[in-house]
Amino acid sequence: MTEKVIDSSALAALLLKEEGWKKIREILRKKPYTLELAIKEAANSIWKRAKLLRDIDESKALTILEDLLKLRRTALRIEPQDIYLAQALKIALKNDATIYDSLFIAQALAKKAILVTLDKKQAEIADKWGVRSIIMPE
Repeated sequence: MTEKVIDSSALAALLLKEEGWKKIREILRKKPYTLELAIKEAANSIWKRAKLLRDIDESKALTILEDLLKLRRTALRIEPQDIYLAQALKIALKNDATIYDSLFIAQALAKKAILVTLDKKQAEIADKWGVRSIIMPE
């Protein structure tokens, strides 16, 4: 079995039922790794949809947040990002990437895992570091 690291974009797509969400749900059945950061970023995506895009109401946003917290407890192996910060900074500096994206690459690199993301640029950078990616939706 090949381990997977799921980033914030893929986690948010699942919760918000964006294109490819059913494939992401399948990946969650194998309990992928992620970072504590992903929970906060996915929650921010929920906020964005409710407050800025206004395509979900507050009640729906709170329900989706409950789903996120349930996934946190049952379907994800969450690690603190601090252990990956030094490697993430190297990746970010060498590739003009954000620390946020680089953290997931660093985690996948350390775990020898496949990175699951919606971000093509992040996947390209991961490839430069020897990390295979699944770009959703596929």
